[in-house]
Amino acid sequence: MGARFFKIAVVYFVIAILLGLLMGILHDFSLTSVHAHLNLLGWVSMVLFGTIYHFYPEASSNGLAVSHFWLHNLGLPAMQGSLLAMVLTGNESLTILTIIGSLAVVLGGILFAINVFKHVKAT
Repeated sequence: MGARFFKIAVVYFVIAILLGLLMGILHDFSLTSVHAHLNLLGWVSMVLFGTIYHFYPEASSNGLAVSHFWLHNLGLPAMQGSLLAMVLTGNESLTILTIIGSLAVVLGGILFAINVFKHVKAT
């Protein structure tokens, strides 16, 4: 599970830096929150998840880890994609998708916390 999180983290990292570059070139920073969330929830958090799952294989090999992975990786693109579309178009009708994506990420985070407390033990 650690390697899966590392690989997808790199994808979010590249997307986030390309978005940052685009904002800089255009001198339009209206997508700063999308850029920041892709960096923090996509790149940084997923590298940390991957590191924990790598060093604690018991936490990596269970349903909590798999559910966490999918909730985070379905929720984050839904949340940030819909937010990006709302900012670019001014159409607020996608708010519900942003909320649903956010709730998926939060639920994934809760499952991660449960998993850590259950399976990460001092050696």
